[in-house]
Amino acid sequence: MFRKYNSQISLRRRVRVVALACALCVFPVAMSACGSSEDTGSDSGKPVALTTFTVIADMVSEVAGDRVEVASITKPGAEIHGYEPTPSDLKTAASADLVFENGLGLERWFEQFIDQSDAESVSLSDGVEPIAITGDSEYAGLPNPHAWMSVSNADIYIENIRKALTELDPGSAAYFQKRADRYSAELGKVSDFVEADLANLPAEQRALVSCEGAFSYMARDFGLEEAYLWPVNAEQEGTPQQIAETVEFVRDNQVPAIFCESTVSDKSQQQVASESGAEFGGVLYVDSLSEADGPVPSYLELLRRDAETIVAGLSGNSK
Repeated sequence: MFRKYNSQISLRRRVRVVALACALCVFPVAMSACGSSEDTGSDSGKPVALTTFTVIADMVSEVAGDRVEVASITKPGAEIHGYEPTPSDLKTAASADLVFENGLGLERWFEQFIDQSDAESVSLSDGVEPIAITGDSEYAGLPNPHAWMSVSNADIYIENIRKALTELDPGSAAYFQKRADRYSAELGKVSDFVEADLANLPAEQRALVSCEGAFSYMARDFGLEEAYLWPVNAEQEGTPQQIAETVEFVRDNQVPAIFCESTVSDKSQQQVASESGAEFGGVLYVDSLSEADGPVPSYLELLRRDAETIVAGLSGNSK
């Protein structure tokens, strides 16, 4: 049955790729993709799961193991919020059998993107209790989308992954369950490490100031006060008002170090550091993993690295 199921997947995939490739040839921007001989489908006969960014691609891969091919639309270092899918991305979507998104409004481009694919889509944040964005920006009251930065939420993500993969390949249900259980256990160990690391910060140093408001869930879980330049990565970032307000917060709270995320420019935050007297404590990783040989090649390493960077910065030991 599994072989028959996989052959049906491969046939549907080939039909969708050809159909969408022809459709894309109508538009000049897509000509390079149409002329390419690159095969975006799978020759292995395995189902193909596509994810919107590298962090959840890693999570899906941990549960999928060798039963499903997993790929990310965006590459390491990409900014996910305002990403603009390319014709090549649309062609890749046509080859997928299942597409995972974060949800909570993170991928503002996703609805239009998924309309180009027959694949089922799964929102990994389903079941998460969202934290609302505060302040007076256009995003006020909307859910903060960075739910994976909470370890308890990550367990919800893992269960949603397991369920979706089991529906995709019922014959591998026990395999996915075993891998999900093991991954959750590994996540628990990392959570213990993060909690112990952040617990070493004295009360007067427990303020986390970043470029984007991406740490609301982590701040809630580990008792940190959060401040940021802008709530969600957008076109207008690091405005004079945002910089002035952040400088005031850092001065008023005597914050020793401030941080910025890897996917955005730290120019505005460096200005905050200069005007407030705080140190620039380093780079934090949220929306993207690094390359395989970089500092955060996995989601678990991302959590560890961020905790170490935050503690080092706020303790005055940043490099």
